[in-house]
Amino acid sequence: MPHTLLITGPGGSGRTTVAAATALAAARAGRRVLLLGTEDPWAGADAPVPDRLRLARIDSGEEFRTELAALQERGASLLGMLGGSPLGAEELTELPGAEQFALLRGLRRAAATPATDLVVVDMPPIHQALTTLALPAQLRRYLARLLPAERQAARALRPVLAQLAGVPMPAQWLYETAARWDEELAAVQAVVEAPTTRVRLVAEPGPAADAALRAGTLGLALYELPVQDLVANRLVPQDSADPWLAGLAAQQQTYLAEWERETPVVPLAHLGRDPERPDALAAAPGLAPDPAAPAPRPGWTVEDRLADDGVLVWAVPLPRARKSELDLIRRSDELLLAVGPYRRTVSLPSALRRCTVSGAALTDGVLRVRFTPDPQLWPRSR
Repeated sequence: MPHTLLITGPGGSGRTTVAAATALAAARAGRRVLLLGTEDPWAGADAPVPDRLRLARIDSGEEFRTELAALQERGASLLGMLGGSPLGAEELTELPGAEQFALLRGLRRAAATPATDLVVVDMPPIHQALTTLALPAQLRRYLARLLPAERQAARALRPVLAQLAGVPMPAQWLYETAARWDEELAAVQAVVEAPTTRVRLVAEPGPAADAALRAGTLGLALYELPVQDLVANRLVPQDSADPWLAGLAAQQQTYLAEWERETPVVPLAHLGRDPERPDALAAAPGLAPDPAAPAPRPGWTVEDRLADDGVLVWAVPLPRARKSELDLIRRSDELLLAVGPYRRTVSLPSALRRCTVSGAALTDGVLRVRFTPDPQLWPRSR
């Protein structure tokens, strides 16, 4: 599987241009790069794209029509039994959410592209990007709860019943469709959670971008997505004699200093105009990702404090989180954690399943959930 670099940030931050410039810089550094996105940044440009750089465009409308047509074909017998008539290709217009699924399918295909060292993905703005990346795991959980595999009783009898009825049994068709979806979602989830997948943030230093990044960074930590670095875009000169530019530069430097305390920053100077092509930014130092320095995944760890405090502590890194935006629910062997607009349900490690939640505290950007062993479930020492 090639390395994957997901590029996102607040809306209007220049993500698409930075994504293309990143891909170009990596190709010039000798890597075989695939740039995945909805636009062709070199459309109409005179400069040729390097041989090591390939483009893969996402067409959500075409993806939606193709997928729905295939679904209709697979369920033709069931539709006939219900008296339904299939929709023609000319009738199909994409529905809300089609862009997200098209991006996920494109990500899965890109990760399986041969002769590729790096996949650079031009993602949507950070909130939409996070909800999209969380979809595979969430939908697989929904499928497992709504259509559990163990409920597929008497599967051997369904082909016989289908022959007697003359049409496929609805339950069989439904489970087969769910199994196919689960397989596809698992493949995308494997790409998102791979140790070779990282995130590059793009933002123009300022109060609005800082607020969006704070929320987005919390979402990334919740889903355990590692941030490689942050591209500080459109930095104005600090030595300007113009009072307005000097004030803007001072504000940018204030936020830049705060960002540098949390993650590596790649500065990009303002060109004084909108860049016509990614070539104008590709030569910036540090823009080409270093394949030898992958960002560590911000994993959740279990701390053993049984000897001192009689508890196990699950430590969840949540940088810049506030207590007022946290919610925590224990449900059977799962933990539901909400951070602002983001929610995640995770299975408890085996040791914590035999415990009860006895408290939680947020300190220095880490949520520590305390678990006390249940005497009825915890193994007794001899």
